[in-house]
Amino acid sequence: MSERKETILKQAAAYVCPNRVAMLGGLGIDLVLGRREGYRIWDIDGKELLDFHLNGGVYSLGHRHAELVAALRGALDTLDIGNHHFPSVQRSALGEALAGFTPGDLQYSVFASGGGEAVDIAIKSARHATGRRTIVSIHKGYHGHTGLALPAGDERFLKLFHSEPAPGDFVQVPFNDLDAMEAALAQHEAAAVLLETLPATYGFPLPDPGYLTGVRELCTRYGAMYIADEVQTGLGRTGARWGVDTYGVQPDILVTGKGLSGGLYPIAAAVLSPKAGAWLHEDGWGHVSTFGGAELGCVVASKVLEMLGRDEVAQHAQRVADTLGAGLDSLQQQYGDWLVEVRRCGLVIGLKFNDDFGGMLMSRALYDHGLWAMFAGLDTSVLQFKPGILLSYEDCALALERMEAAIRQCVSQRA
Repeated sequence: MSERKETILKQAAAYVCPNRVAMLGGLGIDLVLGRREGYRIWDIDGKELLDFHLNGGVYSLGHRHAELVAALRGALDTLDIGNHHFPSVQRSALGEALAGFTPGDLQYSVFASGGGEAVDIAIKSARHATGRRTIVSIHKGYHGHTGLALPAGDERFLKLFHSEPAPGDFVQVPFNDLDAMEAALAQHEAAAVLLETLPATYGFPLPDPGYLTGVRELCTRYGAMYIADEVQTGLGRTGARWGVDTYGVQPDILVTGKGLSGGLYPIAAAVLSPKAGAWLHEDGWGHVSTFGGAELGCVVASKVLEMLGRDEVAQHAQRVADTLGAGLDSLQQQYGDWLVEVRRCGLVIGLKFNDDFGGMLMSRALYDHGLWAMFAGLDTSVLQFKPGILLSYEDCALALERMEAAIRQCVSQRA
């Protein structure tokens, strides 16, 4: 380890994130990001890694994609953050683009600086539209760390800050259990069901056939809104524009973020149906966010949507997903005693291993072999494997080679 890296790690431990430094260091991961380009990142000491974490999908189009960098640089000639009180050319254009890019009758975009804030907006909008308070979500879900998003997610983060909500405000049920979902909706007058289409921090378990459409039907029957959290599963990652498109569901509210930023400027949005967005006609200052919908971010996000709307991009993403899917299925056949499950929907992939900490062990082994992928925070037996939409076929082959090498290493260490 270089003296420079050692200094930075000590600074981070002293002033920013002591537990993260200690935990990752305990795994033997001492990554400090330096250069990044495409689907590669470099440690400041020069170690090169394929990036299959993508910061939850922030870098779906790659690090510093040339078209996105050019859009941001061009915008900097005349624009800045803007003023959130007034109409804006850039915000208006992005709002119209999102209305056309999202399913059903979603119309209004309320912008935020991150996904958690956008979830807060979604919850407030559903409560206003229905006159109800209860939000139903799932155990082991994750929707961010902000005020209303926090109690909708896993209790691990909620209890840390003693932020338990009032009884009945937030109700959680198991994923893939329609009976439990109906029981919750029948017992509580719920404002909304809030669901990640594929629960990311839980390790991307796949919804059972008919589960999401069943939840949609239950929401309609019991007068609750359906909020689709598409922060990690949207924007082309499942093989369609949105994960809900893949499963044939039209939500009342859709939350997007991460990849909308192009990895260059923070931006997220809650996209609302006319009913969910009715409050916008009553009080234009009902929600304000100084940095939400910053004009520079809107320029980048508009370019992201334009790129994702290209047929050749969608077709390439499908071929990458098929290539990696076939390779991972082959590895499971060879190493089924270790790689016990491949969960895949397009480029959203969770790999479950035969050890409670298998995802963590694979993160470390892959790091040794030149690939960075993160274990699932709420199920450490699972590795989140997140290939980029524009990944080359050469890098697909290289990633599969490195995956096999890491599997062999873990299997050997367990023998």
